[in-house]
Amino acid sequence: MAVLSDRDIVAAREAGRLRIDPFDPKNVTPNGYDLTIAEVAVLTTPPKTVTTGSASVPAHARFAVSTAEVVELGPDIAAQLWLRTTWARQGVIAVFGKVDAGFRGTLTLPAMNANDSPLQLPVGERYAQIVFETLLNPAEKVYAQRSGQYQDQRGVRLR
Repeated sequence: MAVLSDRDIVAAREAGRLRIDPFDPKNVTPNGYDLTIAEVAVLTTPPKTVTTGSASVPAHARFAVSTAEVVELGPDIAAQLWLRTTWARQGVIAVFGKVDAGFRGTLTLPAMNANDSPLQLPVGERYAQIVFETLLNPAEKVYAQRSGQYQDQRGVRLR
Protein backbone atom coordinates (compact mmCIF):
# COMPACT_ATOMS: atom_id res chain seq x y z
CA MET A 1 0.00 0.00 0.00
CA ALA A 2 1.09 3.53 -0.74
CA VAL A 3 -0.43 6.77 0.56
CA LEU A 4 -1.55 9.19 -2.13
CA SER A 5 0.16 12.59 -2.15
CA ASP A 6 -1.62 15.84 -2.99
CA ARG A 7 -0.70 15.39 -6.68
CA ASP A 8 -1.85 11.75 -6.60
CA ILE A 9 -5.24 12.74 -5.12
CA VAL A 10 -5.85 15.29 -7.88
CA ALA A 11 -4.75 12.79 -10.55
CA ALA A 12 -6.93 10.01 -9.08
CA ARG A 13 -9.96 12.36 -9.11
CA GLU A 14 -9.27 13.35 -12.71
CA ALA A 15 -8.92 9.67 -13.70
CA GLY A 16 -12.20 8.74 -11.93
CA ARG A 17 -10.49 6.46 -9.38
CA LEU A 18 -11.95 8.47 -6.49
CA ARG A 19 -14.59 11.16 -6.03
CA ILE A 20 -15.00 13.88 -3.41
CA ASP A 21 -18.15 15.97 -3.81
CA PRO A 22 -18.11 18.84 -3.16
CA PHE A 23 -14.38 19.21 -3.74
CA ASP A 24 -12.49 22.24 -2.46
CA PRO A 25 -8.84 22.49 -3.59
CA LYS A 26 -8.06 24.37 -0.33
CA ASN A 27 -8.86 21.18 1.63
CA VAL A 28 -6.15 19.14 -0.10
CA THR A 29 -3.27 18.47 2.29
CA PRO A 30 0.19 17.10 1.42
CA ASN A 31 -1.10 13.53 1.92
CA GLY A 32 -4.88 13.74 2.32
CA TYR A 33 -8.03 15.81 2.20
CA ASP A 34 -9.78 17.67 5.04
CA LEU A 35 -13.44 16.72 5.43
CA THR A 36 -15.95 19.25 6.74
CA ILE A 37 -18.94 19.08 9.09
CA ALA A 38 -22.42 18.92 7.52
CA GLU A 39 -24.35 17.65 10.53
CA VAL A 40 -23.73 17.07 14.23
CA ALA A 41 -25.86 14.66 16.24
CA VAL A 42 -25.45 15.32 19.96
CA LEU A 43 -26.21 11.97 21.59
CA THR A 44 -27.90 13.23 24.74
CA THR A 45 -31.43 12.42 25.90
CA PRO A 46 -33.19 13.45 23.79
CA PRO A 47 -30.66 13.56 20.93
CA LYS A 48 -30.26 16.85 19.09
CA THR A 49 -29.24 17.28 15.45
CA VAL A 50 -27.67 20.49 14.14
CA THR A 51 -27.26 21.23 10.41
CA THR A 52 -26.73 25.01 10.51
CA GLY A 53 -24.78 27.33 12.75
CA SER A 54 -22.88 25.62 15.55
CA ALA A 55 -23.61 22.58 17.69
CA SER A 56 -22.96 22.82 21.41
CA VAL A 57 -21.79 19.47 22.77
CA PRO A 58 -22.09 19.21 26.58
CA ALA A 59 -19.12 18.15 28.68
CA HIS A 60 -18.44 14.41 28.57
CA ALA A 61 -21.16 13.87 25.93
CA ARG A 62 -20.97 11.65 22.89
CA PHE A 63 -21.68 13.04 19.45
CA ALA A 64 -21.39 12.09 15.78
CA VAL A 65 -20.45 14.21 12.80
CA SER A 66 -21.52 13.62 9.21
CA THR A 67 -19.24 14.89 6.50
CA ALA A 68 -20.45 17.38 3.93
CA GLU A 69 -18.48 15.47 1.32
CA VAL A 70 -19.66 12.38 -0.47
CA VAL A 71 -16.64 10.15 -0.95
CA GLU A 72 -16.47 7.40 -3.55
CA LEU A 73 -13.49 5.07 -3.72
CA GLY A 74 -12.60 2.90 -6.67
CA PRO A 75 -11.72 -0.80 -6.32
CA ASP A 76 -8.01 -0.01 -5.94
CA ILE A 77 -8.27 2.68 -3.22
CA ALA A 78 -8.98 2.43 0.52
CA ALA A 79 -8.68 5.24 3.07
CA GLN A 80 -7.85 6.02 6.69
CA LEU A 81 -9.70 8.64 8.72
CA TRP A 82 -7.94 10.88 11.22
CA LEU A 83 -9.30 13.52 13.58
CA ARG A 84 -7.70 16.88 12.87
CA THR A 85 -5.37 17.74 15.72
CA THR A 86 -7.20 21.06 16.16
CA TRP A 87 -10.08 19.06 17.66
CA ALA A 88 -7.90 16.63 19.62
CA ARG A 89 -6.28 19.64 21.28
CA GLN A 90 -9.74 20.79 22.33
CA GLY A 91 -10.47 17.50 24.09
CA VAL A 92 -12.27 15.53 21.38
CA ILE A 93 -11.61 11.81 21.59
CA ALA A 94 -12.37 9.80 18.47
CA VAL A 95 -11.39 6.51 16.89
CA PHE A 96 -12.26 6.04 13.24
CA GLY A 97 -12.08 3.01 11.01
CA LYS A 98 -10.91 2.30 7.52
CA VAL A 99 -12.94 3.28 4.47
CA ASP A 100 -13.18 0.22 2.25
CA ALA A 101 -12.48 0.10 -1.47
CA GLY A 102 -15.71 0.72 -3.35
CA PHE A 103 -17.39 2.72 -0.54
CA ARG A 104 -19.69 5.55 -1.63
CA GLY A 105 -21.46 8.07 0.62
CA THR A 106 -20.95 10.55 3.42
CA LEU A 107 -19.02 9.44 6.49
CA THR A 108 -20.32 9.26 10.07
CA LEU A 109 -17.58 10.04 12.58
CA PRO A 110 -18.47 9.32 16.24
CA ALA A 111 -16.59 11.04 19.06
CA MET A 112 -16.74 12.28 22.63
CA ASN A 113 -16.21 15.66 24.24
CA ALA A 114 -13.80 14.76 27.05
CA ASN A 115 -13.78 18.34 28.36
CA ASP A 116 -15.35 19.59 31.57
CA SER A 117 -17.01 22.32 29.51
CA PRO A 118 -19.18 22.42 26.36
CA LEU A 119 -17.56 22.18 22.93
CA GLN A 120 -18.68 24.22 19.92
CA LEU A 121 -18.69 22.45 16.53
CA PRO A 122 -19.45 24.87 13.67
CA VAL A 123 -21.15 23.37 10.61
CA GLY A 124 -18.79 23.78 7.63
CA GLU A 125 -15.63 23.56 9.75
CA ARG A 126 -12.82 21.16 8.77
CA TYR A 127 -13.04 18.20 11.16
CA ALA A 128 -11.21 15.10 9.92
CA GLN A 129 -8.62 14.16 7.33
CA ILE A 130 -9.08 11.31 4.90
CA VAL A 131 -5.83 9.68 3.76
CA PHE A 132 -6.11 7.62 0.58
CA GLU A 133 -4.12 4.44 0.01
CA THR A 134 -3.58 2.55 -3.22
CA LEU A 135 -4.13 -1.18 -2.84
CA LEU A 136 -1.49 -3.48 -4.33
CA ASN A 137 -4.27 -5.04 -6.42
CA PRO A 138 -7.88 -3.94 -6.94
CA ALA A 139 -10.33 -5.56 -4.51
CA GLU A 140 -11.94 -8.73 -5.88
CA LYS A 141 -15.22 -7.73 -4.21
CA VAL A 142 -15.70 -4.09 -3.21
CA TYR A 143 -17.58 -2.77 -0.17
CA ALA A 144 -21.07 -3.00 -1.73
CA GLN A 145 -20.44 -6.68 -2.56
CA ARG A 146 -19.17 -7.56 0.93
CA SER A 147 -21.32 -5.92 3.58
CA GLY A 148 -22.33 -2.61 2.05
CA GLN A 149 -24.33 -1.68 5.15
CA TYR A 150 -23.56 2.03 4.86
CA GLN A 151 -23.29 2.31 1.07
CA ASP A 152 -24.88 5.58 -0.18
CA GLN A 153 -25.53 6.86 3.36
CA ARG A 154 -26.29 10.54 3.85
CA GLY A 155 -26.14 12.32 7.20
CA VAL A 156 -25.36 10.82 10.59
CA ARG A 157 -26.14 7.11 10.64
CA LEU A 158 -25.47 5.28 13.88
CA ARG A 159 -26.83 1.84 12.99
